[in-house]
Amino acid sequence: EKEPFYASVYKQNLLKSGKGVKINKSTLGIELEVCYVIKKNFFDVKGKLSSKNISKLISYMAPCIEVVGYRQKKLGIKSLGDLCSDFGANMKFVVGSKKKFKKININNLKTNILNSKTNQSVDGNTKSVYLDPINSLKFVINKMIKDKIKFDKDFYVFTGSTVGVVPLSGKGIYKGKIEKIGKVQTKII
Repeated sequence: EKEPFYASVYKQNLLKSGKGVKINKSTLGIELEVCYVIKKNFFDVKGKLSSKNISKLISYMAPCIEVVGYRQKKLGIKSLGDLCSDFGANMKFVVGSKKKFKKININNLKTNILNSKTNQSVDGNTKSVYLDPINSLKFVINKMIKDKIKFDKDFYVFTGSTVGVVPLSGKGIYKGKIEKIGKVQTKII
């Protein structure tokens, strides 16, 4: 995707850190993201939100692992076209411990996702997320305001990958860490 977007995430696809995720041949990889819990009173806001005034609508922030795959049933990657044409369906979101939101400089935080069993470690940075995660959040929220999307409860916004799509090198425990925000892990089975 060229810009952030919003989509539904079903409750059964939202897991707490430490939970296992069963994969299949349509699974492509994992991403490490920053997520926010947005207060439902956001829908009372009039006009566009800025990076400065959006913080009053955030109740929590957390690290998150997104397990991604194909939208269609595909049997793995056979060509560059397979990779480019139809990936991006979120299969599961594994959310780490939520912290009360506080203003921190989030535009240059180090990130890492690690599977020590397969010796796979990928470093990243929050600045790779549409300039930074707050900017991505602002873009999505303003799009929701424009499209008149409404909910009657608090909701999650996942801001995009800090490490890109990391191909799964094998099963085992994947641990994600975002500096100043926290840790998250999932067991890929």
